[in-house]
Amino acid sequence: MHTEGKPVGKIYIKRWHMSFEKHAPKMCIALALILAALATGGVCRRADMVSRAQLQEHLADEVLRFHVLANSDSEADQEQKLAVRDAVLDYLEAEMPQGLDEPDTEMWVREHIDQIREAGSRAAAGAGEAYPVSAAVTTCWFPDKTYGDLTFPAGNYQALRIEIGAAEGHNWWCVLYPSLCFMDSANAVMAEDGRQKLKNVLTEEEYSRITADTEFRIRWFFW
Repeated sequence: MHTEGKPVGKIYIKRWHMSFEKHAPKMCIALALILAALATGGVCRRADMVSRAQLQEHLADEVLRFHVLANSDSEADQEQKLAVRDAVLDYLEAEMPQGLDEPDTEMWVREHIDQIREAGSRAAAGAGEAYPVSAAVTTCWFPDKTYGDLTFPAGNYQALRIEIGAAEGHNWWCVLYPSLCFMDSANAVMAEDGRQKLKNVLTEEEYSRITADTEFRIRWFFW
């Protein structure tokens, strides 16, 4: 089909070409901005991941955590877990010297691991089935965990790990050093001296990251 002797297809192609030439610079600028934003976002995410990993590694060097695993998720076994937790915390609070730093705390716990296990075993026997109880200082993986206004990033930490029976039930954890779980073990209340010890070993930026408001923590940990 022809109109005034000119092919319609060629007219459309010519108009499209003219329109493209007119808007091409703006399109290129927009595309460049999009690509730059994507690239910057990728760099920021990678940098944030590196920063988070470094913070977690630093924290892991400065804290000793406490981990108690119940035999199962039955109500009786979960209550038994809390009884074992309380007995171990009571033993540590009564027997462990005050003022120890993290390495000395870990060493003391290792040296008294048999007594800790015995305290847990007595509590387990008195609160339900006499499941075997094991105790050890070992490396454990922990998810993101918030204690009051302190949030610890997920990762591997040294921990006093107590296993009851099959150790297949929901577990309980807190921070043993600095003393963030001696004051109220049910709610893992943070003792002020423990908070100060933690603040002393972290940089100002690191401390601000683990004490940031909830919205910031969500953006940071799930970026």
